[in-house]
Amino acid sequence: MAGRLTVALRRGPAFLRRSLQVRIVLSAIALGAVVICATGWFLMSEIRTGLVDAKVASSVAEAAHETQEVETRLAAIPGTDYDTAEQVALLFEPLAELGQVRGFGVVLTGPVSADRSTAPGVRSSPGLDVSSVPASLTRHFVDSDRSSWSFTRVRIDASDPSRHDIDVAGVAVGHVVVLPADRGRYVIEYLFPMQQEEETIDLVGRALITAGALLVVLVGLLTWAVTHQVLTPIRLARRVAERLAAGQLEERLRVRGEDDLARLAQSFNQMAANLQRQIRQLEELSRVQRRFTSDVSHELRTPLTTVRMAAEVLHDAKGDFDPVTARSAELLQTELDRFEGLLGDLLEISRFDAGAAALDVEDLDLGELARRVVDMTRPLADQRGTTVTVEIANWPVRAEVDHRRVERILRNLVTNAIDHADPATGVVVRVAGDDHSAAVTVRDFGVGLAVGESALVFNRFWRADPARTRTSGGTGLGLSIALEDTHLHGGWLQAWGRPGKGAQFRLTVPRRAGALLRQSALPLVPSDAGDAP
Repeated sequence: MAGRLTVALRRGPAFLRRSLQVRIVLSAIALGAVVICATGWFLMSEIRTGLVDAKVASSVAEAAHETQEVETRLAAIPGTDYDTAEQVALLFEPLAELGQVRGFGVVLTGPVSADRSTAPGVRSSPGLDVSSVPASLTRHFVDSDRSSWSFTRVRIDASDPSRHDIDVAGVAVGHVVVLPADRGRYVIEYLFPMQQEEETIDLVGRALITAGALLVVLVGLLTWAVTHQVLTPIRLARRVAERLAAGQLEERLRVRGEDDLARLAQSFNQMAANLQRQIRQLEELSRVQRRFTSDVSHELRTPLTTVRMAAEVLHDAKGDFDPVTARSAELLQTELDRFEGLLGDLLEISRFDAGAAALDVEDLDLGELARRVVDMTRPLADQRGTTVTVEIANWPVRAEVDHRRVERILRNLVTNAIDHADPATGVVVRVAGDDHSAAVTVRDFGVGLAVGESALVFNRFWRADPARTRTSGGTGLGLSIALEDTHLHGGWLQAWGRPGKGAQFRLTVPRRAGALLRQSALPLVPSDAGDAP
């Protein structure tokens, strides 16, 4: 059970992120709970204030009425009656009996003098705790005859075992009465418990809590029903969109009714139909382009072979020609070599586009392969006056790769670096490997790449400077083919460059064929660039 709870808690945030309906329902419940709590608090405050004010008003009025009745009884006593005890009994006992019937307590204190020269006596209703009288009210009547009231706690000890003791909030109302027998000031304090008001407030509070909880549940259910009705077509549209993205272009939404959701489904279906038509047109155009490239490349082979034979005859006999004709024969031979390379690259590109390229994997030492590529390109480097050095971090650096394709990648990178290198600083080729990947970087210190060009450099026929000539006779497809070769290996081919600081290309392949790359054994940004991490 604990394991299931842990799994549920772990999956909860992810489910909350994925489910729009749950988020809307929770938001509606939270907002509804806040509104209901605020409304309930306001209603409870108003009800409590109303009940308390009504109780205070009725208590003050009843106390004033009973005091007036007491004063009337005392006024009827003959002036020759000086029995203080009898008059105190006449004052207190009817009030105490009336309080037992009407549910209030009475405390009689007196006589009260300002100088406190005599200790006042205290009489109270049966079971009433005299400490229920607030001290502030008692102090008020020491030097004042004005009636006053105050909130208090009324505590009554029930004499009947079948009844519970009372300790509730109440209202204490005091009046001063002058006794004819001794002309003393006696304070009558009425204690009105608010038990019924407290019970009413508790009942209303429970009713508001119950109603609020039911309203919150009702808000949640209504929100769930509304969002389910709205989101169900959206979920269907999402599933259809996923199937369309997966290539099932015939998928369509079912249109029901004439409301906004139905119109949305119609628009979605129309969009899907247009996309299907355009995708098929693009597929057909791409197929025609690939067939055209492949057919042209193949068809040009035969006339190219004939022209090459004639060019070789002219090239071999250039010693018998005048200088202009001899130079023309050399240029013809050079351009034929470049044209043949372009045809080969076009055929290779057409294989990639058709998905017909495949790997012939073998376990190779990339360090040794890099040395062989550098040796192959040394004539070009000597022609440019550039030195190419190879640095191998850990020997050997072996990986399962296609020898022909990786050699072609490195040859493209090295010749491209020689084309753009600064002869004074040369080109540096670094090879390194770790447990999962093997990497080769080719660093030059030439003009570099502007911001954003590192992503464009692998585009077909792209040049950073269209006016710049290719001393190596490149076709403009080398880096594009190198990128496709890298993707076949499941590797990375990335470029970095800064204007005036040169460029660096990094090839990263997994040590084991088909493995997933997570990092490279060499950094893409060189340490001498100034902005390396």
